[in-house]
Parts: sequence; C-alpha cells; structure tokens
Amino acid sequence: VLPQLCVWYGECGVASGDKRYNCAYDGPPIALPEDGYDLMQELCPGLFFGNVSACCDVHQLQTLKNNLQLPLQFLSRCPSCFYNLINLFCELTCSPNQSDFLNVTSTIPYYDPILKENKSSITELQYFIGERFANAMYNACKDVEAPSSNVKALGLLCGKDVKDCNATNWIEYMFSKDNGQTPFSIIPIFSDVPVHGMNPMNNATKGCNESMDDSTGPCSCQDCSIVCGPKPQPPPLPTPWLLFGLDAVYVIMWISYMGFLLIFFALVFGVWCYRRRHFVSEYTPIDSNIAFSVNSHRDNGKITCGERLGERFENGLRMTFTSWGAFCVRNPRPVILFSVVFIAMCCSGFVYVKATTNPVDLWSAPSSQARKEKEYFDTHFGPFFRTEQLIIQAPNSHPSTYSPYPSGADVPFGSPLSKEILHQVLDLQDAIVNITASFDNETVMLKDICLAPLAPYNNNCTILSVLNYFQNSHSVLDHTIGDEFFVYADYHTHFLYCVRAPASLNDTSLLHDPCLGTFGGPVFPWLVLGGYDDDNYNNATALVITFPVNNYYNDSRKLMKALAWEKEFINFLKNYDNPNLTISFSAERSIEDEINRESKSDIGTVLISYTVMFVYISIALGHIQSCRRLLVDSKISLGIAGILIVLSSVACSVGIFSYFGIPLTLIVIEVIPFLVLAIGVDNIFIIVQTLQRDERLQGETLDKQIGRVLGDVAPSMFLSSFSETVAFFLGTLSTMPAVRTFSLFAGMAVLIDFILQVTCFVSLLGLDIKRQERNRLDILCCIKSNEEMSRAQRSESILFLFFKNLYSPYLLKDWMRPIIIALFVGVLSFSTAVMHNVEIGLDQSLSMPDDSYVMDYFNQLSKYLHAGPPVYFVLEEGHNYTSLEGQNMVCGGMGCNNDSLVQQVFNAAEIGSYTRIGYAPSSWIDDYFDWVKPQSSCCRVYNTTGQFCNASVTDPSCTRCRPLTQEGKQRPQGKDFMTFLPMFLLDNPNPKCGKGGHAAYNSAVNFINNKSDVGATYFMTYHTVLKTSSDFIDAMKKARVIADNITETMGIKEKNYRVFPYSVFYVFYEQYLTIVHDAIFNLCISLGSIFLVTTLLLGFEVWAAVVVSITIAMIIINMFGVMWLWGISLNAVSLVNLVMSCGIAVEFCSHVTRAFTVSTKGSRVERAEEALSHMGSSVFSGITLTKFGGIVVLAFSKSQIFKIFYFRLYLAMVLLGATHGLIFLPVLLSYIGPSVNKAKTRATQERTRGTEQERLLYF
Repeated sequence: VLPQLCVWYGECGVASGDKRYNCAYDGPPIALPEDGYDLMQELCPGLFFGNVSACCDVHQLQTLKNNLQLPLQFLSRCPSCFYNLINLFCELTCSPNQSDFLNVTSTIPYYDPILKENKSSITELQYFIGERFANAMYNACKDVEAPSSNVKALGLLCGKDVKDCNATNWIEYMFSKDNGQTPFSIIPIFSDVPVHGMNPMNNATKGCNESMDDSTGPCSCQDCSIVCGPKPQPPPLPTPWLLFGLDAVYVIMWISYMGFLLIFFALVFGVWCYRRRHFVSEYTPIDSNIAFSVNSHRDNGKITCGERLGERFENGLRMTFTSWGAFCVRNPRPVILFSVVFIAMCCSGFVYVKATTNPVDLWSAPSSQARKEKEYFDTHFGPFFRTEQLIIQAPNSHPSTYSPYPSGADVPFGSPLSKEILHQVLDLQDAIVNITASFDNETVMLKDICLAPLAPYNNNCTILSVLNYFQNSHSVLDHTIGDEFFVYADYHTHFLYCVRAPASLNDTSLLHDPCLGTFGGPVFPWLVLGGYDDDNYNNATALVITFPVNNYYNDSRKLMKALAWEKEFINFLKNYDNPNLTISFSAERSIEDEINRESKSDIGTVLISYTVMFVYISIALGHIQSCRRLLVDSKISLGIAGILIVLSSVACSVGIFSYFGIPLTLIVIEVIPFLVLAIGVDNIFIIVQTLQRDERLQGETLDKQIGRVLGDVAPSMFLSSFSETVAFFLGTLSTMPAVRTFSLFAGMAVLIDFILQVTCFVSLLGLDIKRQERNRLDILCCIKSNEEMSRAQRSESILFLFFKNLYSPYLLKDWMRPIIIALFVGVLSFSTAVMHNVEIGLDQSLSMPDDSYVMDYFNQLSKYLHAGPPVYFVLEEGHNYTSLEGQNMVCGGMGCNNDSLVQQVFNAAEIGSYTRIGYAPSSWIDDYFDWVKPQSSCCRVYNTTGQFCNASVTDPSCTRCRPLTQEGKQRPQGKDFMTFLPMFLLDNPNPKCGKGGHAAYNSAVNFINNKSDVGATYFMTYHTVLKTSSDFIDAMKKARVIADNITETMGIKEKNYRVFPYSVFYVFYEQYLTIVHDAIFNLCISLGSIFLVTTLLLGFEVWAAVVVSITIAMIIINMFGVMWLWGISLNAVSLVNLVMSCGIAVEFCSHVTRAFTVSTKGSRVERAEEALSHMGSSVFSGITLTKFGGIVVLAFSKSQIFKIFYFRLYLAMVLLGATHGLIFLPVLLSYIGPSVNKAKTRATQERTRGTEQERLLYF
C-alpha cells in the first residue's frame, strides 16, 4: 500500500480580502482536533472514520463551509447532486490521499508570525479529476431549478448561460481565480487513466434518481428529468371537419341550397302549368263578375272558433284605441299637461344618476367566477398593482460588438444597450422618479405610492428596468476594471452575468457588483428587454421599464393620490423630448382616460347624427300641396314635438332606473336614443301619413276621424312596441352586465315611448290639424295665411304613390317572386355557412381613439414584449402545510409528489406553446425548505432570546435553527414549520444567504389564526406573450384546466377549497368563454317572446307570427354573415347591437304582416300588394331613411368602436331590415301568408257598408 501523503495543511498568508492561501506540506495526514469533528461530519462524512486523520485543519474546514454556502442554497434541493459536489471539494481540501491527484505547480515563501517559522504558500496547483466523475456530477446537477428566479441553478454557478455549460467548463469556472471565490488557481485536468504518474480522483457518484442515504429520497422530477419519464407532449390539434377537402359546413349549406332551389322551382313550375291548363289566362278569372265580390265569393264555409276569437280581440283593440284617440283630441290640454308632469316626475330621478366607467363592472357580472376569484385574491393578497410602463427604442444608435477579455467569441449588443443610451435612459428614469404631483395640497411622488417590498428596512421603489442591474447608478454603470491596455470587465460583462443570474448578489467577474435590484428582488431579463431572439438578451432592440404602483382595495384617498401622480406621469412623457429615444408608454389610468376622452369627442358626432335625423323628420312629415301653402302644410313643430317625445322616453327610462340605483353605462347612452328614435319615429310616420291619406267621412268630426285612424294603426304600433318591450325585458336574464343594463333601459324606453305617442302625440296632432284647418302658419301659429282651404284634404305622398303604383305590383309579378325567394335563401345559406367563423373577443386597441398615444403603446407591446401577464395559482385557505403529506401535494423539490401543484405548473411550462404558461412557477415552500436546512447559514436564532438572526450578523450567540442530525435535516413539520416560516418571510437576501423570502414571497403567504396557521397562498408564473383576443381567451381556458386538474389530483375537491388561476385580465375575457351561449340564449329569448306577443296581438294568427319570426331570424343570421364579411367580432358591444336589431327588425316586419292579416282582398298576392302599398311607404320613410341619415354621420367618428360596432352594424341592420321587410316578407306572404280571417272580413263589411270606403276597399 502506498503511504498516504498530503500536499497542504493549514492556511498561510492572505491572497486577497478575507481569502487565504494554503500552506504547502508533504507529510502524512494529521489527526483532526476534536473541535473540528462536527464540521468534518457535516461537510465530509466520508472522511469521518478512525482517528479522523486528514490533510486539513479546522480553519480550512471553516473556509470550505463558507465557500459552499452559495452552491448549497441552490443545489441542496437535489441531495445527490450536492453530495457529488461536496465530494469534489472534500477530496480536494482534506483527503488523506491528496498526493495521488493533486500536484503543486507554484508557491511563494511565507513567514508565520505566530509560530515564527518560514513556510510556503501554494499559489497554483493541478487537480486530476476522473472524466467519469465530472460527467456524472454534471448530469446529476444540470436540471436543478432555482425556484425564485425561474432559471436553472447552474446558470448561476457556471459563469455562462445554461445551454453553454458542461461538466468541464463548470468545474473550471468553480476553480478559477476570476470567479471571486477561489483564492488561488486550481487547474483541473480530466482523465480516466493515470496521467504524469497521478491517479485522477474518481470517487463513486450518485445519480439524481438515486437516494443519497436512507433519510433522503431521489431528486424531484423538476430537478431531475430522468425521474419524470418522457417530457409532456401537447395534445394534437383537433382535426378540422372536412367534406371533399372543404369546410364541411360550407359543403352542407351549398348542397342544401341546391336541393331547396330544385324543389322550389319544380313546385313553382308545376303550379304555373296547372294554372295554364285550368284557366284560360292567369289574369282572367272564369267569371269576372263575381270573382272579387267579397259578398258572394268568400262567404261559403263556416267561421271557426279561433277566427271568431281573433276577430273579437282585434275589434276590442280597435274600439279601445278609437275611443281613446277621440278623447285625446277632444281634451288636448289635460292630456299634454299630464304627460309633462309624468315626464318631469320620471326625470327627477336624474338627481340619483350614476354612470359606470369602471371596466370591471362593465364587462363582468358580480356573480361570475372570475369576479369572485378577483375578490378572493384582492382580499387575501391585496389587489394587483397598477402598472406604469415605458417601451424605449434608440432609433439613431447602432448595434455594437463586445469582445470579452482575455478570450471568447464576440458578443453582439443591440442598439439600446450602448452605454450612452443607457445613461440617457437612466436620466429619464430618475426624472420619472422625481415627478411630483399634488393632491389635496399634499405633494405626491413615486416613493409615496410605489411598491416597495422590503419597506420599512429598504424604501426603494420596485423599478423593473435593465438599469437596476446597475442599481440605477451612473457610477456603477461606468464601473470598469482594467489597465492602460485592456478592459478586463465593464458593464457588458456585468450585463451578461446578470441576465443569467438576476438574483445574484455578486457577479463573478472582476467587478463583483450585485445584480439584485435596489428594491431587494431580482429583475428578470424577459421583463425588461424586448425584441431579442431565443434567450440572446444582448440582442435586445427595446428596453422596457415598469413601475408597479400600489393599488388600494378600499381606500379612495390613497387611490386618488396614485391617480394624481399618474396624470403628471402621462403629461411628463407627452412633453418629453430626446431625439435619441423613441418612447411608447401607458399608465394604469390611460385606457379609462382615453375612453372618456373618446366619449366626449364622440358626443359631437352623435349630436350631428341626431340633428340630421331631426331635420329630415320635421321636413318629411309635412305634405306640402303648393308653394304658397308651404308654411301652413309643413309639420316642423309637430316633428320636433314627436322627437322630443322620443327623447323624453329615454330620459324617463334613465330617471326611473336611477331612482332604483341602477347605474348607466356608455353603451346605454350611445345606443338607446338611436334605437328609440328608430321605433318612435316610425310610429309617428305611420300615424301622420295614414291620417294624410284618409278622407273624413260625412258628418265626422276631427276627433272621431283621428280616433278612427288611430283605431286602424295603433294595434300595429302596439304590436311592435309591446313585442320589443317584452323581448328587451327578457334580455335582462343575460349574465353580461352590458347586455343586461341595455335591455333594462331599452325595454322601459320603448314602453314609455309608445304610451306617450298614443296620448301626448295624438293630442298634439289634433291641435296641429286644427291649426292647419284654420290656415295658421306652422311654428308661428298666431299668423294666419291668406290661402283658403275648406278642410284638410286627403293627400297621398309621392312615396306612397310610388309604392302603390310601381313598386308593389312589379315586386309581386309572377316571374319576380321566385327570383327573390331564391336570392334571399341563397344569402341566408351563405350567412349560415360562415356564422361559425365569426371571431370572438374585442381587440383592446379598438377601444382607443385613432390618435391616442396608447395605440402606439399597444403596437410596441405586441412587437417587443417577451412575457405575458403574471398568473397566480392560488391555493385557497384550508390546506394543511404542516404535515408531510400536505407539503408533498404542493412542493416541487425532493420527495414531493410527481403530480404536486408546483410540478404540474412546471410541466405545463414545458409545453408553453400549448398551455400558454411561460415559465416554471416561483415556489415559496421550496425556497423555505432550502432556507431552513441546518447545512445552510440562513436560518439562525439568538440562543438567548430565540429571535431571528440574519445570516450577515456575526455574533457567537447566533445558532442554527435546527440541529445537524438526521432528524434536523428532514423538512420541518407541525409546530416547527410554523415557527420558522415567518422568519423566512421577513429575511432579506444577502451575500451569505440568497434565499431570504422577504422580497420574493412577502405577499404570497397569508397567515390566519394569529400567525399560527397558513391560510391562502399563491405560486406565481407568467403567461407566454398574448397578442390577440383569442390568445387571452385560450390562456385563461388552459390555466383553468391546469388548476382544475391540480385540484383533482390533490384530492381536495370534497374539502371545500381548491386551486384557481388568477390573472389581472381574466375578469375582462371571461365573458368570451360563454358569449356564444349568451348570444344564442338572448337571441332565442327575444325571438320567442316576439313570436308569443305577435301571436296574441295579431288576434291569435299563429301562422302570421311564424312568418314574422322566420323573417326576423333570417335578419339575425344575415347579421352574422355581415359580421364575418366585415371583420366584426362577437363581444358584448356587438351582442347588444344584435339584441337591438331583433327589436328594429320587428318594426320592419310586424306592420306589413298586420296589414296583410287585416286586408280583405281576394288573393294572397293582392293582400300582400295592399299591405306593402299602405305600410311600406311609412316604414320606408319612417325607419330606413331616418336611420340612414344618422348612420352615415357615424362613419366619420374618431372612435374605432363607433366605426366598427355602431356604423357597420347599424348600416347592416337597416339595410337587412329594409330588404327583408319590404322585399322578402311581402313575397313570402304572397306564397304562404295566413288565409283571410272570415270573421274579420264580415266585421269589416258591416262597418263600411254603404260608405265611401266600401267602394275603395272592394272595387
């Protein structure tokens, strides 16, 4: 056996600072004094046997222990990795067989002043290491995570990027003098066979999947990929549904349409041939004398019970409205007075009016899941901070190249990372920190409102900026080490180290500057740099600076301070001018500010739009017979009164609901006047134009005439208004606040509008006719005109004549009708086919005006940002963290379950492109276990008081929290767990202990029961970059799936607590998870209610109600087709407009349908022609033209929301409504309209017998 020989023993001379050389010694190993036994057993248990002879003394063991603190904190999560590493250092420092594998190559003389003898200090030696050992050690450590900074631990210990790190360069780096830890050069030589007469150190190693001893397990899956099995794979994308290689829905709709055309044209042709055979001509009836004489032709056949009921109901409505109309004309003053008093009473509710601008209240229901989760998060961890963010580019500077000293590949640096630009950005950052705002005579600065996680020990604000790698200091940025020939280290070196080890307190270059931000937390490179590729942060083309500001849950005063400062921040940046920097920015209040600014700028557009409609209405209502009677026949004052009634009904609706404390929203203010104008003006046109076309009967007074006209048209108005009101009120069943509020206000406004029109407006109409008959001028009613006129003559407008003589007969020609049906069904098939492709969501940038600074910010955001929003996996109160089982369900380190909470989120991050989870979660519980280990110097208490004692304190009375026994090395449980956890959460990181949890986890753990228990806690990570609405929706869906899965595997479902994900955007995007269901629900409810009301009010004409419902359904489906064509997405705004188009569609369809059912003409075609002639012109002038004028103005709005969701949708709504109501519906009725109600025909005959009207009606 070869004799055991040392190469050193004891410490000699100072190398630098507190680092010392070892003394050269070539004798046998020396027995260790007993006061070193504890250290030897703790560090190198493999050498603790016999009389413990070793080549090191107690001082060297102490030095070894201090030097292993940093690797211990990061690698001890995986015991076998740390075991191999400690083996490497123990063999180097103390092995009795040192001379086998250590070779001293350089010494300097040293005089020992205590022993007064000459010695030699070793300044360089060679360490022969087995390649097998080196590779095994590297493989056991390469996957170990550093939980607080989401990177691999080797990235912090290798001096290079993780992907460039391997076994040899890691060991070379640890032994290099340049790393700041090693006092002298140790040159590793790797070989598995003896070299130069030396036997390389090739001790046995442990793989990360092996246990180190009985008390520890193998490393966790997170720290050791072999334990995990194969990497998770994202599921395959769902295969699209195809037929013949095309979208299946398209193919099916095409085939259905072709099938329909075949059958339809076959039927039309068949009927035509039949008529050719049986009739001489299609126009000449067999017996022209009796063909259309109602008396002979239609009276055969008995009247059914349903028909009689319908006739009675119809007659009841007619009689009621007739007598009511006559009453209003006879007593105009009390009616008008009563109306004004009613309006005034309703409007007094304006005193209580409240408007909602808070986006959270607008878009998410208080009972929704995301809203409840937001409340839970805010109450337990404080609300998510407010964000002020800048994205900075340097357009005028160019990328540069950095050549490391003494050797190494050149590193390119992006343009904003030049030193001059960084100095300028730091000046800007300092200027922002010094912005002062005033609120309530107090000055507010960033330091008063910012997030300072280490306060009160350290009041520095959290500033996520690349300059925090240099502690926001010009002098640290300028710090260089070098001589007159070379720069050894400067800001480039420091930057390259910090982006790999953001939590480091000492970069390992010659600078030895910290990377940790001044606020005590790490600054992750993906949050502060933009526009780089992969992980090459040095290629960044943009800098991102974020100032998180405290948000206050229930403290409006503090919140107002933050808002005041943000206002100054925005003003400062709007006026900031530096030609070398291009800045895009946004503050928390920006979006709300811009939406409010936009609403103000849009008021003008909306007013012009209404003015155009007012002018048109007041002119179009009058029917002027000659130029001289212009001022008598015009109906300007009546038109204005009609419009005021419409607006009063909106005001009443707002007033009534304000009484009940229901807040207004922007959508209500913008949409409802539009809707009520469409409906209200239409009714006004119908009343006035029917009266103008009517002729007063002999001996009939004015009040009776207006009563009779009202009896004819009011049931139709009642039908449309009532079905709209019911449809809107049922819309309040929706869960979406925006839709619910709209439906409430709209339903009430339409109802009040109808009531005011059949009272107040009828009285005003009577007064206006009296004025006209007395030849008094419109507006200036005191002045009389000279033009005499006996009494109001029956007059027909040009539009009416056009409809009656040209349009209706032409539209209903036999060859025209099939073409129209084919065309409309074709459009319907197209819309049905593309319906499922309408996008869901609302792009954030659409809510901004075109000229907003926030638009620029949104563009840069999607271009440069590399991390999505933070996402918190919250474990609700109720979990037991003090038991081993409870800990294993959550943690991600050694001994934890393979499906624990942290492990599952880690697995999700592995397939981030699918799950949209970007990084492994930061886990407070894993860092706590590393921190509390007796081997680390983190957890210490004063042995006198039991108080916590920070690792940087040097005091002999500070002792370990837990003993260095097998039991002490286990995880703390029960009472122990709770004793040390508060200490961990108050410990600030320092060079001796980088694991203190104060900055990283201060708010992550919620204590309950007087700090004796852990309540709710969270584990934070980031989403991947999210750009479009569908990205955000998908990210939220996937996060919820992950959280539900964790809840499931933890087996805590029945225990009344769960895991849920929370991110700040969830409340806005949750509506899109159910919006398709919501849209179907709302539109079906509207259609259903319209069907029921129409059935009832048409006198139980079920078939007529079916026809109306079919037409409205077609309009809605075609609206979806237009949305797809025009790129309008489905969201709350467009859903409100769809519900509204249901209402407006009723106007277009119901009047014509009712006119058809009450018509007593012979054939369906004639009844359709009559209905279209009489009602078509009023509907056309009342809705189509009125709206058209108003809509065109909206196209000039500054707001993109207005252009897209209002202009485009309104235009579609009016065009589709008009074409279906005035083209398709009459044709459909002429084919399949309900047959004549015999009871109604008889009643009409009785009423008109012997009058002028009989001649008009039947001949």
